[in-house]
Amino acid sequence: MTTTPSARQQGRRAVFASWIGTTIEYYDFAIYGLAASLIFAELFFPSTDPTVGTLLSLSSFAVGYLTRPLGALVFGHFGDRIGRKTVLVSTLILMGVATFAIGLLPSYSQIGIAAPVLLIVARLLQGFSVGGEYSGAVLMTVEHSDRKPGLFGSLVNTGATAGLVLANLVFLLVFQLPDDQMMSWGWRVPFLLSGVLVVIGLVARYSLEESPDFAAAKEQGTVQEVPILEVLRNHLGTVLLVAVGIIAAGSAFTMTTVFSLTYGKTALGLDNSTMLTVLLPACAVILVCLPLFGRLSDRVGVRPVFLAGAAALVVLPFVWFALLDTGHYALMLLGFSLLFVGYSANYAVVPAYFSQVFPPAVRFTGMSVGFTIGLIAGNAAAPAVSAWLLQTTGGWPAIAGYMAVTALLSLAAGLFLRLPSGTDPQPTTEEPATTAPAEAEQVTR
Repeated sequence: MTTTPSARQQGRRAVFASWIGTTIEYYDFAIYGLAASLIFAELFFPSTDPTVGTLLSLSSFAVGYLTRPLGALVFGHFGDRIGRKTVLVSTLILMGVATFAIGLLPSYSQIGIAAPVLLIVARLLQGFSVGGEYSGAVLMTVEHSDRKPGLFGSLVNTGATAGLVLANLVFLLVFQLPDDQMMSWGWRVPFLLSGVLVVIGLVARYSLEESPDFAAAKEQGTVQEVPILEVLRNHLGTVLLVAVGIIAAGSAFTMTTVFSLTYGKTALGLDNSTMLTVLLPACAVILVCLPLFGRLSDRVGVRPVFLAGAAALVVLPFVWFALLDTGHYALMLLGFSLLFVGYSANYAVVPAYFSQVFPPAVRFTGMSVGFTIGLIAGNAAAPAVSAWLLQTTGGWPAIAGYMAVTALLSLAAGLFLRLPSGTDPQPTTEEPATTAPAEAEQVTR
């Protein structure tokens, strides 16, 4: 199939529109996590015991994961029923409204118990919207891809790192304010800034055409009345494999970006600023490696790259912790960088790999549910499990072993998870003219 210039343009627009949504998702994730750890205890959960206030504040962060599965079901259903574009616009609006509203909330001292209640409601809405955001963004990109699903999908995934870096940079600027100004209005700035990002994302998404794969499914009459029933009947095993497959990448990302700050403070005696000066430069490795591995997957296939990344994540946590324990800046930076290389190989191909294991008619539902289950098992559980292991064993080997186990699980899932015949983006050449029309049709679709 010959790809027209307009189709190529739609592919580029899909990448940007999906990337900005992923960036906002992880930006919101990071700013809420930072605020819950450092600020919200005093503003929304005052207590005679500061520890209790902090625990309540962190619990408000965790509740966002409770509504993600519901969001995955709801948005997955409508994404497979009425189309990807409508759902992507809806999730972005809901996410933007919830995050912007947090920046406008009065504190406990102003309206009492209503303040934390409203905060938790906003957090639940964030989680609900995110349940459908990532999968929809990935599908819109991969289904618009010009014979390069690995590269295009990996570019979307750089949004996670971009959002994390942006959130930390904004909060670093906010922390320069005097304490009274930061607690009165400065903390609101990162949340209100999210509104600007959402407007940019909405403009980008409104300019997109509907996914060609969904349009084809609709034309062929394969759209399901209740997609989740079809998924449960015929694709439940694939959903579970996707859930297990994403655990390693989710665990590695959360451990490096969240738990590393706790480990640096409690085990190494380093403050958050010092750890951030190691973490943030190392994130450049992800931004560079994700597209490289995505491009490689379009040549050799997504599955080999995924498996290689998972295998690397079995070993690299031990290297990472050993280098962290030296306390030497250059070696700590090397440790983060090495772990991020393995993470990048594994995560870069997730969009192209996991989206195409489902038929188009139930793709949104299948991927959303599987990805969300794996996200909770990997991202949400990793910091708590690791903190318990550190307290129980007094050292990092058990934590590294835990990360290695998650990688082994993902490796096993990748060995069983195979793309349907004719959809694997296996080795392609740069010149479409060398590909026979029938083969080109298969690779493009």
